[in-house]
Amino acid sequence: MIDARFGHVNVIAKDWQKLADFYEAVFGMQIVPPLRDYRGPDLEAGTGIEGAALRGAHLRLPGLGPDGPTLEIYQYESGPAALPAAANRPGYQHIAFAVPDVPAAREAVFSAGGRKVGSIVTATTADGRRVTWTYVTDPEGNIIELQAWAERDE
Repeated sequence: MIDARFGHVNVIAKDWQKLADFYEAVFGMQIVPPLRDYRGPDLEAGTGIEGAALRGAHLRLPGLGPDGPTLEIYQYESGPAALPAAANRPGYQHIAFAVPDVPAAREAVFSAGGRKVGSIVTATTADGRRVTWTYVTDPEGNIIELQAWAERDE
């Protein structure tokens, strides 16, 4: 086993600044300087993309302190078209946020340009706790899970 610590999650955006603005406005994330503007042989070699060039930023994830992990939002100068959101597509699929009120958080996402994926549901887990959750998207179609947990009924 290697000695590892979680660092960040990456999202490739059509417009990195607009997407960063969404995550700042809805989830209170803050940009961690410096802004990124990369190109050249090292980026090409690391990504395996000839002529790779990108811009973007890291945003501190909420609730984990000033040294917590980040959401890295990058925009490449060129690339393939985005696929439509699908909760069952193989690979990394969504980012989840614990919120105190799922319906209110869902409306905040919609007000900031996000869209509906599914309905709000409440399920009981195998250990008796309840979780209320829903899938929504950010303005670019990336899936976000909003969830609120309740302890077991005594």
